[in-house]
Amino acid sequence: METRPKIAVHKFSSCDGCQLAFLNMGENLLKLAQLVDIVHFAEAGPVDEDIPVDIAFIEGSIATPHDQQRIERIRANSRYLISIGACATSGGIQALRNMADAKMWVAEIYAQPEYIHSLDTSTAISEHVKVDFELWGCPVNGWQVTQVVRSWLFGAVPEVPNEKICQECKRQQNICVLVAKGEPCMGPVTRTGCGALCPSMGRACYACYGPAENTNSPSLFQRIQGLGLVKDEAIRRFLFINSGAKEFQSVDTE
Repeated sequence: METRPKIAVHKFSSCDGCQLAFLNMGENLLKLAQLVDIVHFAEAGPVDEDIPVDIAFIEGSIATPHDQQRIERIRANSRYLISIGACATSGGIQALRNMADAKMWVAEIYAQPEYIHSLDTSTAISEHVKVDFELWGCPVNGWQVTQVVRSWLFGAVPEVPNEKICQECKRQQNICVLVAKGEPCMGPVTRTGCGALCPSMGRACYACYGPAENTNSPSLFQRIQGLGLVKDEAIRRFLFINSGAKEFQSVDTE
């Protein structure tokens, strides 16, 4: 009897949004379950964190000493490890702590900071263990998940688009909010994947899907400042959801 590949979905420091991308697949999730055995996915039911698997999906960043221990154990039990979402690929919004004195603000907020067992930084999974593939997004979407699973199952290298949001906007014939409305849009440096959701609604892109190919952050940074934003406000456009992405961090050295 042929054994189906085993898949696990693990959560670290995150909001659960990328796990919901699995659940929101609906009928496609049922089709996926016919190809694989989902053996660990706490949000969906099965719990067996230490079971050996063929593919482990990791949501969330490494933010506590316990996280460090868990990710090493999961890596040892996984044939392929795939990080999903902004938290797992770049540290997420919580990586903003990396630019502050973490111990100081913990002491200022909590009456008994000795009970707070967190690291001074929030970092991507790839900074701690080998990652075989990364799915960017905040959150990722069901298409990304099914595409990467089917590719691995059939021995193909997954291909996820990393072209810029601007190209998606042109395909949809959207009016450029950066040029026409003077909005500080991050589309020129952000990879597609969301379907250009915000620009399609006349809003500036927030860079949810992280840096695109051939990212020229310093150039866009200067353009955004030219819209009248003060330097710190322009920097925050880059150091927000994917503040841990090196391609975006370069603007803070200008």
